[in-house]
Amino acid sequence: MRVHIGSDHAGYEFKEHLVSWLRDKGHEVVDAGPAVYDAADDYPPFVLRAAEGVAGDPGSLGIVVGGSGNGEQIAANKVAGVRAALAWSDETARLAREHNDANVVSIGARMHSTADATRFVEVFLDTPYSGEERHSRRIGMLGAYERTGELPPLP
Repeated sequence: MRVHIGSDHAGYEFKEHLVSWLRDKGHEVVDAGPAVYDAADDYPPFVLRAAEGVAGDPGSLGIVVGGSGNGEQIAANKVAGVRAALAWSDETARLAREHNDANVVSIGARMHSTADATRFVEVFLDTPYSGEERHSRRIGMLGAYERTGELPPLP
């Protein structure tokens, strides 16, 4: 699987770990950066490129990494066609894929051990979307809103 990845300085070390780990697992990695550690860098240039990579590459998934993962998730979700979820447990990583068909996972590198955060990524990548009608209906509503700006009707 092709995996697009981006981070900021707070996530740089974990991103570098993931790039190696993903390649060892047989994934094709597209690293949007940063290429070197810079304590003053900003996450949007790297995260938006990773998210755009996913949006323009059907079937691929993405990983964005920061200190908490919050800003990176927000940034990734600004890209049309991206559904980014912040994972902080195995269950949130699994449900992001299974229920929300998330195509980008956001990880807070300062919030978890490397082993735990790597496992969240593994669960995310290994979990398929359930395809259940109720989940597809909800995702469809979000996609329609993203395209048109029109709110879904109230029940």
